[in-house]
Amino acid sequence: MQSADVGDPSKANKAVKKSVKKERRKEKISNKGDSSKSQQQQSVQQFDGAVAPKSKAELRAERRAKQEAERAAKTLKKEEQAKSNKAKGPQVSANLQVDDPKVQKKAAKKLEKQQVPQRTEGHKKVTLFSHLHQYERSVSITKDIGFGSTGIHPAIIKLGLQYAEGIITGSNARCAALMNAVCHLIADYETPPQKELARHLESKLKPAISFLNQCRPLSVSMGSAIKYMKIKITKIPSDMSDDKAKQELISDLQAFVHVNITLAKQAISNSACSKISDGDVVMIYGSSSLIIHVLNAAFKTGRNFRVVVVDGRPKLSGIRALRHLCRAGIKCSYVLISAVSYIMPEVTKVFLGAHGLLSNGYVMGSVGTSLVSMAAKARGVPVIVCCEAYKFCERVQTDSFVNNEIGDPRDLLATDGSSSGPLIKEDAYKNLDSLKVLYLTYDVTPPQYMAMVVTELGMLPCTSVPVVLRVRSFDT
Repeated sequence: MQSADVGDPSKANKAVKKSVKKERRKEKISNKGDSSKSQQQQSVQQFDGAVAPKSKAELRAERRAKQEAERAAKTLKKEEQAKSNKAKGPQVSANLQVDDPKVQKKAAKKLEKQQVPQRTEGHKKVTLFSHLHQYERSVSITKDIGFGSTGIHPAIIKLGLQYAEGIITGSNARCAALMNAVCHLIADYETPPQKELARHLESKLKPAISFLNQCRPLSVSMGSAIKYMKIKITKIPSDMSDDKAKQELISDLQAFVHVNITLAKQAISNSACSKISDGDVVMIYGSSSLIIHVLNAAFKTGRNFRVVVVDGRPKLSGIRALRHLCRAGIKCSYVLISAVSYIMPEVTKVFLGAHGLLSNGYVMGSVGTSLVSMAAKARGVPVIVCCEAYKFCERVQTDSFVNNEIGDPRDLLATDGSSSGPLIKEDAYKNLDSLKVLYLTYDVTPPQYMAMVVTELGMLPCTSVPVVLRVRSFDT
């Protein structure tokens, strides 16, 4: 029988299969035993950990490792964001993307969230400047503004309307009026319960600034003042009382106006007076409070000179400067900007004010400043710019097209300076589709047309703006 079983191949295969199955069962049983042992060891370790807690050094090491991991994750996230921003290109303000409906939709939602009315655009737009706001004066901007706790402060509303109507003009005057209005807002402010003054006050300032920007685009001087204001608000200690914090804020804002406008004006006039000699014929353009102060100070020192006031439409602000100088007893002549090239041979020096100095050395001033500077450069007449250091700006600009303020076109059509009335009636202008009027408020002048810039820090070239900005950043 045994020999027969061995000779049968089918029975031999069955025996081999049975032996393989037995070995697999043994392996499974052994694996289960090993896993149960490992589980027991883990439970024992956990039990031992519960009974014997970790040392303080081990806990500190774990915390440090966790903090380092979080820091590394943050730095990686920042680097990724920076790379994505570089890939997207430079960020452009919504005020320079008026022709992009997506950007304007976001800006409209932001204004609606802040309960700030949006100013309506003009009916006739110049296509070349379609990326900028082209407003027309309207009385409906304050129609839906509330005066309750959620509304904008009355001092801010009054200031915005004065900006829009041209009652307050000039960089220094606009900045000083802004600080005065914000001081009223801070004095009337009350911190809600369970709120911090620093965070909640900044949320109150945002809609106020947005409203002022809707009334008229912010000037460079106002931008510097707002930046200083926000820095002071964020530095308020959390343990300081609200009354004391408000008093210190108001005193800081008043000190900003006193230092950067009043004292700077005196320092600039002391330096600029040395550039005026007996027999000089000084040309100025428009009306700058700083230039008027410099000429009055030079005249009081006994210098004998004459002033040529150059003016241009539509504001004709040079008339105001002419009145101030004539009252002081200074000999003056008055010409329009179209006669600059004819009167320039008589001029020995040109003094100009500035709306702001850009980081690349370009001077931003009232429209017409560039024309006067180029005419003076052609005749070899030195051009001296007087400007406070807080008007120095980090922005870079080489033309007047990318960024500018578009004034109301009806100002150019209002009157031609004679008794014949307006150049064209408003109804006729609206019905005449072929006529579009453009009124630029500012222009930029390259630094090669300027001899120097007189500031409270001294007499500097236009190209030293980045150095002054770096020094002022350390001071703040």
